[in-house]
Amino acid sequence: MKRQIIDTIEKYNKIIILRHVRPDPDAYGSQIGLKEIIQKNYPDKEVLAGGEHEESLSYLAKPDVINRSHYKDALVIITDTGNTERIDGEFYNESELILKIDHHPDADPYGDVRWVDTGASSTSEMITSLFEEGEKSFGWKMPDNAARLLFAGIVGDTGRFMFPSTTDKTFDRASELIKYDFDRAELFAGMYEVERKILHLQGYIYQNFEIDENGAAFIKLDQKTLEKFQVSPSETSQLVGSLGEVKGICAWAILIEESDQIRVRLRSKKPVINALAAQYGGGGHPLASGASVHSWEEADELITKLKELCIK
Repeated sequence: MKRQIIDTIEKYNKIIILRHVRPDPDAYGSQIGLKEIIQKNYPDKEVLAGGEHEESLSYLAKPDVINRSHYKDALVIITDTGNTERIDGEFYNESELILKIDHHPDADPYGDVRWVDTGASSTSEMITSLFEEGEKSFGWKMPDNAARLLFAGIVGDTGRFMFPSTTDKTFDRASELIKYDFDRAELFAGMYEVERKILHLQGYIYQNFEIDENGAAFIKLDQKTLEKFQVSPSETSQLVGSLGEVKGICAWAILIEESDQIRVRLRSKKPVINALAAQYGGGGHPLASGASVHSWEEADELITKLKELCIK
């Protein structure tokens, strides 16, 4: 599969790389890390990374501005995005070929070519693996900044190597990436700056979450609460694992009010939750998923279903 992807990349002179809305470090890492690898090894190709910029990730990179004309005759690569509803980019269907690279379950098998590896800790780890094949078979070189981005993506999606998705291969690839010339201290400082902003909100979550007798827990963060703690909806992604540290919790939901919807971040220690997420336009991993609802009444309906999962 990796050879097929490299062969596909070599065929196209224009490549657009997209990722999911409300990006996290793995989205930026896999998307823009791949962009820089392709640019380094194929300098005559036009390679663009699209999507709305997330200010809290400015320490990593910024995407390009893309318009409709760029898609004509282009290869579109979509990274770290399980379903079409979450693709951050218009007109991708007007491209010549769509290639999906992702580590979420392939519940929405979009794209002409798909490489989905649910055993990978992150899509950034998959791109690192793709580079290994390119290096071995085609003499690819890794830019230092691409290594920085991929390392950040792996760190972000593994919770600094603490999540169960971390494997020996994850550590092996991370150890290869840190051999390149980038400032890890500066990188972690960028991550910490976001974390520092949300520490007070984390305390609020610990004090105000609700839990039932079966271990189903939830917390609602409305816009007033986010404004009080000066945290953006996207920055709350760093808090999703917080309740996992609380004894007795089986599965949990963090519900974040945005301007046009209520974002639901779902996590579980045992019950499979991605089918529940799919009922609300979302998806993800069996124990880590996301969804969206459009009213607090609909949010309560989802919470009721989460509670039912914890009874089984």
